[in-house]
Amino acid sequence: MSHYDYPYRDVEFVINNLLNFDQLAAAGQLDGVDSGFLMEVLNEAAKLGTDVLAPLNVVGDRQGAQLTEAGVQETAGFAAAYELYQQGGWTSLAAAPEYGGQGLPNLLSTAVSEVIQTANLAFSLCPLLSTGAMHAIEAHGSDELKQTWLPKMVDGSWTGTMNLTEPDAGSDLAAVKTRAVPEGDHYRISGQKIFITWGDHQMTDNIVHLVLARLPDAPAGVKGISLFLVPKFLLDDQGQPATANDVRCVALEHKLGIHASPTCAMSFGDEGGAVGYLVGEPNEGLACMFTMMNDARQAVGLQGVAVAERSYQQARQFAKERLQGTKADGSRFSIIKFGDVRRMLLQMKSVTEAMRALAYVGAVEIDREKLAASPAEAAQHRARTELLTPIVKAWLTEMAQEVTYLGTQIHGGMGFIEETGSAQFYRDARILTIYEGTTGIQALDFVGRKVLRDGGAALRELLADIEAVVTELVDVEPLHGLGQQLGEALQTGREALDWMLGAGAENRELLQAVSVPLLMLYGHLCGGWLLGQSALRAQRLLGDGSGDREFLRAKVVSAQFFAAHLLPRVKAALDSIQRDNGVALLLSEEQFN
Repeated sequence: MSHYDYPYRDVEFVINNLLNFDQLAAAGQLDGVDSGFLMEVLNEAAKLGTDVLAPLNVVGDRQGAQLTEAGVQETAGFAAAYELYQQGGWTSLAAAPEYGGQGLPNLLSTAVSEVIQTANLAFSLCPLLSTGAMHAIEAHGSDELKQTWLPKMVDGSWTGTMNLTEPDAGSDLAAVKTRAVPEGDHYRISGQKIFITWGDHQMTDNIVHLVLARLPDAPAGVKGISLFLVPKFLLDDQGQPATANDVRCVALEHKLGIHASPTCAMSFGDEGGAVGYLVGEPNEGLACMFTMMNDARQAVGLQGVAVAERSYQQARQFAKERLQGTKADGSRFSIIKFGDVRRMLLQMKSVTEAMRALAYVGAVEIDREKLAASPAEAAQHRARTELLTPIVKAWLTEMAQEVTYLGTQIHGGMGFIEETGSAQFYRDARILTIYEGTTGIQALDFVGRKVLRDGGAALRELLADIEAVVTELVDVEPLHGLGQQLGEALQTGREALDWMLGAGAENRELLQAVSVPLLMLYGHLCGGWLLGQSALRAQRLLGDGSGDREFLRAKVVSAQFFAAHLLPRVKAALDSIQRDNGVALLLSEEQFN
């Protein structure tokens, strides 16, 4: 089994050289918060991840959560790990101080989340869902709801969930059937929800469920769904969990991966109706849901980084230790000396670095919006966040499939054997492209809401930022070729935007059919942009004679490899889209036989 090593140098490089965090902190007057502070906190998080959570990763895979008469029992060791996580203050990093939070930057919370997710993906899903629920309550809940529920969620005493999906309503929320009937100062909730991550456990003394349901007079469709807070235990006069609410887990899904993360089928109202409290306005649940979903989408994209990093670390160790070649004199050598293995490792390395950079860029845009000097500047950063969110969620999780595949491939036949541990990363990664909105849903959001809706304005601004990096690259002799390759991909990105606004806008059915290739096109382009920027910063540090020279040279090579092997996919994606010419829509339903 692989040991988890925190990638300190790469994280520090991204924070200092790509994000220029110290500049942002100074401009935003973040007292005492600079890159040095961030790295100190992250080193402490790394200790928790390495020493406590990582050893439980394989334990959870082999001994997943179980449903008992008392409810869901989490994997042995998880409760103690959660207690350490809570006591360390990790649940409250970016939360608002008025509810007991530390008010620290979203970037720091994101970087800490990467540590927790890489160490133990199944464990990390519990705080991930809690964070989304907290954000929804803070954004849409009444003052009473916020004061009652947020402090205990912020300090980690209570966890939270999202209850959206139903047996007959997967991504189609218009088909939600769960009912909410008003009764005095609360509502009675009845219905079933499925695929509820960490819907039940014994690690905390309460769980706060956020549930989509319909009021009796609600209009049909998504305009008729409301959001309700439904606790596992109702509170007494002192605000402590007391009476069991009419909500329970009735089944656990048997899954391909993330076995230690209980995926629950939840039943509300078997004995008359679960008590729930309205969050936001009646029939405005969709807006509340998107607050949760957008937060979770960036977080799931980060999980793609996490599982890719863990897979890469194990494959790298295996390739260095596995003796599989024999010289003429009979001496043996490790498989890392084989060209194909080196290619696969370098692809894993470069893609994972690009994924991390993009996840952190998406995270820091949220901080830039909060610290903006004017409403116009805040709106600009908000538009960038909204544009990047579907790319972060979809591209990072799709690339995690490739990275974990390569990790298993490098192991050869041993990768197919569960005992090596590589297969767990491959299996765990598979859910990431599905939950919190499939890749197809992200692509429709990208082309529809994020590109066509504003006439491509936000995307043009992103492309202009990429052009600035191209201009810098071509003026640096060792990176001239890299600049040319990124420039060619950028031109393709502009052509793809023109196509979306022209032929794509005229034929929405065709646009939807090719939306995933379009989103992946911009994912690869963004990866090349950020690795190109990384190569620039690394080359300058090398010229100054500062920094770890071997690490900096490797950063340049990563960018060059990505440009040679991944950036050509940008042109290939547009070629396939333009050559499709409606072919994807030609077969009738009957012809799929």
